[in-house]
Amino acid sequence: MASLRDIQNRINSTTKTKQITKAMEMVSASKMSKAEMNARAFVPYSEKIKEVVAQIASSSVDAEHPMLKTRDIKKTGYLVITSDRGLAGAYNSSVLRKLHQTVTERHQSENEYTVIAIGRMGYEFCRKRNMPVAKSILGLADQPSFADIKELASETVQMFTDEEIDELVIIYNHYISAISQEVTTNKLLPITDFGTEGTAPGSQYEYEPNQEQILEVLLPQYAESLIYGALLDGKASEHAARMTAMRSATDNAEELIDDLTLSFNRARQAAITQEITEIIGGVAALE
Repeated sequence: MASLRDIQNRINSTTKTKQITKAMEMVSASKMSKAEMNARAFVPYSEKIKEVVAQIASSSVDAEHPMLKTRDIKKTGYLVITSDRGLAGAYNSSVLRKLHQTVTERHQSENEYTVIAIGRMGYEFCRKRNMPVAKSILGLADQPSFADIKELASETVQMFTDEEIDELVIIYNHYISAISQEVTTNKLLPITDFGTEGTAPGSQYEYEPNQEQILEVLLPQYAESLIYGALLDGKASEHAARMTAMRSATDNAEELIDDLTLSFNRARQAAITQEITEIIGGVAALE
């Protein structure tokens, strides 16, 4: 049985751990709030550029661009968004499990796919399993700007245009709420589904110099905006997952402290009872 000193030391260490996890929970809650606002603020821009691109692509019979054409898939690119740090519950493991499952089911060799990793966890996961990584970016800020990933996004889109890959699939955690995030897999390239935004009545545009040249500029920007939007979404999910994980850790620490305090009180009561018994026994022996 543990001594009173051992139990008290465990109570003290668990209390310090609880203070740390509580502080991390509050920090993550603050970051999540800002990340959620960033993700929501980006939606109007994303929807508008999608509407314009869809309008041009649907109205111009001569509109042709490599990013709009489906071709035989010889090599697939997977853009994976993870965090640079752990302590975020199942945030990273769920995305990486989906990546590994998809690669195992769809590909027979490493020549059939490559990975573009955003986040240290995804990069390390692929490196340890000898999975090909074409590009990576580590150490992104908690609230990343488009400039932070512009080069990576541009180079990734160019890989498709140059036919280094024949499709681009993104895997990330979609933010639903503070307690719910969903692993999402979307095919970004080729762009084959614009929905109905471009055909809505009342969306009339005049093009200068012409539709094809505008499409040449807008399509890469649209694809890059999809990558950035997914990153903002993933960051909100990351902070939410870390907040939830730290809250659970804090609750577990409180339960452990309660159990240890109960054990401490019982052990102290037993020690006092033992001392009283010994005193009574000593007095009886002197009589």
